[in-house]
Amino acid sequence: MKITTLDVAGILPAMHAMRNPMNSWDRSDSYMMLKKETENEDDLVLFKMFDAEGVKVGTNDKELSTKLQKAGPEHCKHLRMIMCWADIEAPRYWWQEFDTYRSGVEKVSCSTMHKLTSRPIEEDDFEFEKTNGLSWHGIRYSIPELNKLINLYNNTEDPEEKKNYWRALIQNLPQSYIQKRTVMMSYAALRNIVRQREGHKLREWKFFIDWAHKLPESWMIFDE
Repeated sequence: MKITTLDVAGILPAMHAMRNPMNSWDRSDSYMMLKKETENEDDLVLFKMFDAEGVKVGTNDKELSTKLQKAGPEHCKHLRMIMCWADIEAPRYWWQEFDTYRSGVEKVSCSTMHKLTSRPIEEDDFEFEKTNGLSWHGIRYSIPELNKLINLYNNTEDPEEKKNYWRALIQNLPQSYIQKRTVMMSYAALRNIVRQREGHKLREWKFFIDWAHKLPESWMIFDE
């Protein structure tokens, strides 16, 4: 499994919106750090602006956000405004569980329909442990058969034969086949996911939660 963070946005706007109910914007102390155009690269100049990169959540805003988070999801609505984009490469059996999350989550997948037959299948296309004899031998047995179907599909012009080879390929594709998706998640959705999946027996969920710990201001996800 592999997760690549593409972007995180909306932290400062969320801190601003969080203070709307009490009109307490003057107490907001979050800011963004930008490097100064000087010879000394260590010089920093602080700008208060709506941009996620380099954002530092101030003490006042962190205290209020934490209070709202503890009060429940209906009170920490500002976390729905913070969005994270990531490329996730994971086996199909993990995606089946992740697909239960709809609120605050959008996904765009690499297409199995269009690209599965574009090249031979290899061992690196699957998630498995070589130390596990059952999964290791199962994958090694499957790959030649799958590639045989790909070859048959690519070397016939008959539409009915293509359809049959395609259906056989999809029906025999192991659940450990890795698919890449670009995923957009709100911090509110991430809070929900990590609470439901912490301690799950699939090691992919531990990998996902470890990744979430590395996101900017991840205390909003984990209440740390």
